[in-house]
Amino acid sequence: MQGVGAVNMSMGGAATAQPTDINGALLWNPAAISSFNSRIITLNAGAFYSSPELSSFIPANAFGPGNPPVDLSGTTLDDRGTSIMPSLAMVFGKEGSRHTFGFSAFGISGFGVTFPEEANNPLSPDFDPSQPSNPINYPQQAGGFGHLQSDYMLLQVGLTYAYELSENFSIGIQPTFNYGALELLPNPLSSPDPAKGYPTSDQSSAFGYGAQVGVFYDSKAGFKVGASYKTPQYFEDFEFKNTYLDDTSAPENKFRMDYPAMVSIGTGFSKGVIDIALDYRYVFYSNTEGFEAKGWTPTGSVKGFGWNDISIVSFGLQYKGINKLPLRAGFTYNTNPIDEELAFFSVPATAVIKYAFQIGLGYEFSDRFTLNGVYHYGTSSGATEGEMLNPMMVTSDNPYGAMPGTSVSYEMTTSMVMLGINYTLAKK
Repeated sequence: MQGVGAVNMSMGGAATAQPTDINGALLWNPAAISSFNSRIITLNAGAFYSSPELSSFIPANAFGPGNPPVDLSGTTLDDRGTSIMPSLAMVFGKEGSRHTFGFSAFGISGFGVTFPEEANNPLSPDFDPSQPSNPINYPQQAGGFGHLQSDYMLLQVGLTYAYELSENFSIGIQPTFNYGALELLPNPLSSPDPAKGYPTSDQSSAFGYGAQVGVFYDSKAGFKVGASYKTPQYFEDFEFKNTYLDDTSAPENKFRMDYPAMVSIGTGFSKGVIDIALDYRYVFYSNTEGFEAKGWTPTGSVKGFGWNDISIVSFGLQYKGINKLPLRAGFTYNTNPIDEELAFFSVPATAVIKYAFQIGLGYEFSDRFTLNGVYHYGTSSGATEGEMLNPMMVTSDNPYGAMPGTSVSYEMTTSMVMLGINYTLAKK
């Protein structure tokens, strides 16, 4: 996610050196909570909607003369609907104390698609190959995935402590505890049966742990800098119970998928009614369990996503010149972790957003209670595209089983409306 909570999201997620609210500080730099000298609680909930599109193409005669007799191509739209995204955070600060404590429960990561089976397919009695037909969503008996669905979520709970070494400089530490849930239909992490294909999985859950450390410097003259490092979040295995499409039991399988380590550095500047925040993040996917491995196993299951490391730039601006009505705008840029030759493996996880735009505002009902809101729009700004892959076509010269002349691509947009309340329990 670009950020967490209405305020941090509206600032593009930038908060490593500009703690506009406690959510951003708790998520990106535990040392930054030292800037809050009151007991504060925030509760946020957002309605999130994504619209992925999955397309594929197989040229005529790809599998021999007349097979298929014509080019096959089509696009399938996701029909998932809206998801709810909640977050809860608290900070316990006190004027004059060097110690600040925090608690957070954030949904920080997730993906999910629901692509229905292609109705115009070779097993249909009224199949018309001259009409749009998306071969990647053909039934498994016809060489596709059929109905394709995935659900992944990660909830992270953090216990945070910050200590002011001086009036200007703070350090912070945050042990983190995680809960993840993953479901795949079909389950490409399981080995297929030659006659029954890939099974579907039930939802599997796993627990994980990690930590985050940070430093924060506030010049007290407007200029601020900060940096943090979040360790990998180490998870136990997801254990899947699988079922073939004919409702017979399939062998169980395990898969481990950690959450990547990341480094954040940021700067902030506050002057009068203006707050500016700029963050840079680097995410280490390439050495993370579940994302590091790539390709097929000897039995035809998928080893992992094969993602690259990515860079993220976040920028936020807050204007407080209108009484009781702070206005905010944010922008986020992400590089794409998916190589062209491996695009096929990430079809169940198409949530790649290149540009994200956010606008938000708050209304201060009193010096204790503020209502905040944000609107988010994200776009992949074009499709991620590569060749279709088949484990039966793997050779030493074709390690991923690429099917020449074919293609698979996906793109998406996201939107979200989120509201949050900020309440100060005790204020000096």
